Amino acid sequence: MIKLSNVFKEYKLDGEIFAAVKNINLSINKGEFIAILGPSGSGKSTLMHLIGLLDNPTRGTICVEGKDVSKLSDSQLSLLRNEFVGFVFQQFNLINKLTVLENILLPTIYSKQKFSASPEERAFSLMERFGIKEKATSYPNKLSGGQQQRVAITRALINNPKVILADEPTGNLDTKTGDKILTLLTELNREDKITVILVTHEADVAVRAKRKIQIRDGEIVKS
Repeated sequence: MIKLSNVFKEYKLDGEIFAAVKNINLSINKGEFIAILGPSGSGKSTLMHLIGLLDNPTRGTICVEGKDVSKLSDSQLSLLRNEFVGFVFQQFNLINKLTVLENILLPTIYSKQKFSASPEERAFSLMERFGIKEKATSYPNKLSGGQQQRVAITRALINNPKVILADEPTGNLDTKTGDKILTLLTELNREDKITVILVTHEADVAVRAKRKIQIRDGEIVKS
């Protein structure tokens, strides 16, 4: 489904080359629940950006469903990212000037997918499932952290992606609320067969995953 082969991401700092990730070889199969685990500065966020097609490798290849993404045009890559991956971030990344419903529908503006139901119908169905339907006309800054993350997850699912990439999704939540969000991600993996990639520095969060990828100093040390 997603395959990274000999992937490097390098930057030039003070005249020297710094490798944020180096020689990454990783295959992620359909339906997996994976945790990318590592301390701050380990390279896990860089790896997340590469897997999520938010950044390009300096060297090596990334293939998605057999396609070498380096051979795609910018517009093709943007479309693939929009429809293949749904993102959930620690900071929620909601737009406070937009209502909950407007935030959720935002990714559909750039999608060329055709669904059996309208985007609005899909949005309300997902909101009902996640217990936030009554918040459709509210604004994000009026919601609790847990509600905002549920909105973010709903937005991530609106284009029916094959992969959910969650970057420290419980980082701004208390333990009880964070546990509910992890349970929700587990259900999406188990019941909806969505591939979930969880990026975290916390071992007790990573324990929810079926496979753990440990990264340190830009290299995979255990998978």
